[in-house]
Amino acid sequence: MVRPLDRLGSIKVKLGVVIVATVVGTVAVLVLGRRAGLDLEWRVLLAAVLGLAMVQFLARGMTSPLRDMAAAASAMARGDYDRRVTATSRDEVGELARAFNAMAADLADVERMRRDLVANVSHELRTPIGALQALLENLADGVEDPDPAALHTALAQTERLGRLVEQLLDLSRLESGKLPLEPVAFGVRELLEQAARECELGDRPVRLKVCVQPGDLRATGDPERIHQVVANLLDNAVRHSPPDGRVWLTAHAGVGSTRIEVCDEGPGIAPAEAERVFERFYRADAARNGGGSGLGLAIARWIVDAHGGAIRAEGRADVDVSGCRMVVELPA
Repeated sequence: MVRPLDRLGSIKVKLGVVIVATVVGTVAVLVLGRRAGLDLEWRVLLAAVLGLAMVQFLARGMTSPLRDMAAAASAMARGDYDRRVTATSRDEVGELARAFNAMAADLADVERMRRDLVANVSHELRTPIGALQALLENLADGVEDPDPAALHTALAQTERLGRLVEQLLDLSRLESGKLPLEPVAFGVRELLEQAARECELGDRPVRLKVCVQPGDLRATGDPERIHQVVANLLDNAVRHSPPDGRVWLTAHAGVGSTRIEVCDEGPGIAPAEAERVFERFYRADAARNGGGSGLGLAIARWIVDAHGGAIRAEGRADVDVSGCRMVVELPA
């Protein structure tokens, strides 16, 4: 579609051009018609027709994006987020059309994430609920006796459901900004040792070692949330470590930052997956298929980002040994 005024960068200039061109064309028709001896009625009629034709031709494209946006908005209300508006002009309407397209793309991404979240949550809930239901049905039908082992299994599945719900609530609060931080100065060694002691309460035969340099190292942040980050990293490291494996939890003062590292002897994370492991429910690689919910690292990134820090996955410094090294850097 030809849009003769698209190169003009202002809607006011376009309207001025349309008005001037219409007036000039009307006057020309009246003058030429008088010279040709036409009656006044015919001259006025021809001038009106020419004026309408010029307005239709010159104003083409000035309002069509608005009509397209109205149609696309109606389609979005019905759930179709793939509609886009043709934006070729440089004026305010063109800027509005481009902003509308960007908004439509963002809404499409949000809708995709919402569907993925529903699908992933349904998948994560189905496994423990199915196992718990089967166990309770066996107990109710008398197929199994309510012995300590069966009750322990039911308790483990219930705890897994509780952890998943709590992680979903934490992630929702973090993303909406409704989880305020209370930064204070805290001792890094005390926090890491507490997280290690809690991790050792499980039944996984993994050796933990804590090393902090200097011993009185202190950092500033919300200790409860930083503890949550360390606990999530330790849980992943211990889960993916082999039996009798070792996990190192270290911290030291860097240049303008406090650096916390968690190293394990598991299968490690491929460099191509190092960034995606922080996405919600991302568990495509072998290193993440160990029974976790896929939310721990996403929550850890949100908390670290809220502190103005950085978190990343790296390979072990000693290249001859497999494993993963998770690095957290907090501003000093």
